[in-house]
Amino acid sequence: MTVSLEKLQTELYCRWQPAIWQDYERMRDALSNDATIQKVQLFFYDHQLLVENMGWEGLLHSEVRELLSLILGLWLMQHPEIKSKILGSCLMEKLGKQAAAPDIAIYIGEDLPKYRKGESRRINLDHEQVPNLVIEVADTTLDSDLDQKKHLYAELGVPEYWVIDTQSNQVFIFILQDQRYFKAENSQLIVGFTASLLSQTIEQMKAGSNISAALWFSERLALFSSSKSVVN
Repeated sequence: MTVSLEKLQTELYCRWQPAIWQDYERMRDALSNDATIQKVQLFFYDHQLLVENMGWEGLLHSEVRELLSLILGLWLMQHPEIKSKILGSCLMEKLGKQAAAPDIAIYIGEDLPKYRKGESRRINLDHEQVPNLVIEVADTTLDSDLDQKKHLYAELGVPEYWVIDTQSNQVFIFILQDQRYFKAENSQLIVGFTASLLSQTIEQMKAGSNISAALWFSERLALFSSSKSVVN
């Protein structure tokens, strides 16, 4: 397979296509050298290539993604003892095997990825740890997020994976066990975050804004923390 920007604009965009790693590399390099394309997300898994968000992002997708970053950031700031980092759409690669640019990636722990001048802007998963949590916001990509990407992140060993369906407000939380994801109601990584609470937060956003929804969520989280302290 020989990929091209012309084919990308018609057949490849938002569709998994048969490919080899060299096709992925050619597409990656061609897109990075095209000044007219401001943003793109690439995925490579099981000899298939996917291109998403070529130069633009829908309003609903963007608002939900920023909402998730806001509330995760609030939680992490309330836990300064936890070393952490939030990344958005950052390309990560396991050379010759997999590549992904998730909407949100959360790193927790000592060995946080760090950019060093002169090195690649991509995260090399052969040398850096995988994210502790990956989140995909699904506006038009739900099938892929629950199928190929789910298998991709499981194979990479990402401990926790969330999918946010912006259309139905449904939230899927998956926990990795024995190299497979199992659906859960509660996050094991971010204490107090549940699928139902996140779903309600998206409803709040649609009734107001992502800022007002983040405020609503922080109030609910504070109530959860207070009740937990009383019990303890």
